[in-house]
Amino acid sequence: MRKTKGKINATEKEFVFEFKAGRKHCVLKVPLQFPVQENVSDLHGRLMLLHNIPCFVENDLKNSLVTFIESETIRDYDNDAEVALQRLTSGEVDINKLTNCWAKAYAETTLEHARPEEPSWDEDFADVYHELIHSPASDTLLNLEHSYYVSVSELISERDMELKKLQERQAVEMDKVMQELGKTMSDQDVNTVAAQHFDAQQVLENKWASELKQVTGIQKQEYQEWVIKLHQDLKNPNNSTINEEIKVQSSQLTESVEAGERLFEEQRQLEESFTIHLGAQLKTMHNLRLVRANVLDLCKHRRHGSSGVKLRRLQTALSLYSVSLCGLVLLVDNRVNSYSGIKRDFATVCQECTDFHFPRLDEQLELVQQVVLYARAQRSSKQREQQQQQQHEMTRNGGSEDKNKNLERNPANIIPGEFYISRHSNLSEVHVVFHLCVDDNVRSGNITARDPAIMGLRNILKVCCSHDITTITIPLLLVHDMSEEMTIPWCLKRAELVFKCVKGFMMEMASWDGGISRTVQFLVPQSISGEMFYQLSNMLPQIFRVSSTLTLTSKR
Repeated sequence: MRKTKGKINATEKEFVFEFKAGRKHCVLKVPLQFPVQENVSDLHGRLMLLHNIPCFVENDLKNSLVTFIESETIRDYDNDAEVALQRLTSGEVDINKLTNCWAKAYAETTLEHARPEEPSWDEDFADVYHELIHSPASDTLLNLEHSYYVSVSELISERDMELKKLQERQAVEMDKVMQELGKTMSDQDVNTVAAQHFDAQQVLENKWASELKQVTGIQKQEYQEWVIKLHQDLKNPNNSTINEEIKVQSSQLTESVEAGERLFEEQRQLEESFTIHLGAQLKTMHNLRLVRANVLDLCKHRRHGSSGVKLRRLQTALSLYSVSLCGLVLLVDNRVNSYSGIKRDFATVCQECTDFHFPRLDEQLELVQQVVLYARAQRSSKQREQQQQQQHEMTRNGGSEDKNKNLERNPANIIPGEFYISRHSNLSEVHVVFHLCVDDNVRSGNITARDPAIMGLRNILKVCCSHDITTITIPLLLVHDMSEEMTIPWCLKRAELVFKCVKGFMMEMASWDGGISRTVQFLVPQSISGEMFYQLSNMLPQIFRVSSTLTLTSKR
């Protein structure tokens, strides 16, 4: 007997297995180290290969091996327990010290005896904000948020203007270089100038990104501290200093907004609303809307808006910490970043207003990227284990190895149908954004109900049911912009497919959440004609009609 690492007694025992092969009586004797640290199946496979054991005794060998290991392990545990009891009886072990160790371990691992978790700053701030936004101070909070939004918007305008001037200056310089190409300038000189221009743009963009990050960080800290102080002052009716300051700021901001309202003209938006009842026995009422708008219009704030815009922002703030959240499906490519396409536009919208409750979008995307890489590593590990096991079985059975291997792809990317989620408190009408990955296949006219994009919508609705998202906006045509191949028949066929699939998913919701009323908005691009919108609005009630009475409420 000898000691191994971790103070575990290790012993060597001989495993004996007898079997008959024809007229021969064979005996297999193998020394095993106890406690056995390796997998029994792996040990069994090695014994079969190393000792050329016939395949007809494979199961008997494994059963005998498992029985031997279990019985000997239990016997060792019993012996160790007997030795420990003898040491306790003879007084070699201090009983008081042993009971104290047991009591400490029990208190640390049992929830009812463990120390309560200390509330975090985010939880305290969330409770305070939720109380203030549902009080008469709500208008003051929104005015302060708007003033911060205006200052950041001005900073972004300065950044865009400076970038534009740099690009214009570089364009003029490049034109001069191209005119001298072949005379006094060579291709290498042109490449050098282009590289200098790129470096200058990167330096300027990094400078403004750093400044925006610093400004929004200061705003977030000031806002949270101000909200906490306001909550404390409102609890003390004798302190009216901050109340007078709030009134002055509120009146000044209201005047500026009213002056700006005359300069703002909201783009016309088409909307058709319906109320339906779905379900077999227990019918649930749902609200459906067909809206023609740009997807980012649901996220953007307006520096000078009408009273309706302010009411929508107030509704979003009131439901921030509630069981009635609003979600939006954003169609993106397979890369988790914000550097191109609609992802870049969405990131720009998120930058225009400081998020006082959640991390910045880039921080959330970094966390998503880490989760994606971890998930891919776990999945690849399981796939390798399965492939090795299959190859081992095929080799043992005399089969040939499958040479068709899955195509390698970037583990940092997601695949069509998968989505990641970002949380926001600084958007106009949205709390949660589902970034659904789609490919170019959605622009074709032959997708089916089993397409990854459609199954992604089903999974998104399932997440909505489990996380109190009662309003969800879905791109009806599974695209955010129109192209030439998207004809009227294409649009009608795609809309019919999405309507029917979503109807089926909504009927499944009763088993997911017990039948909660929800609002589903179908969004179509702004470039859709009024005639096409009218045809889609006629199609929606026809598809969602059920055996019960269908109530239609139309609004334009």
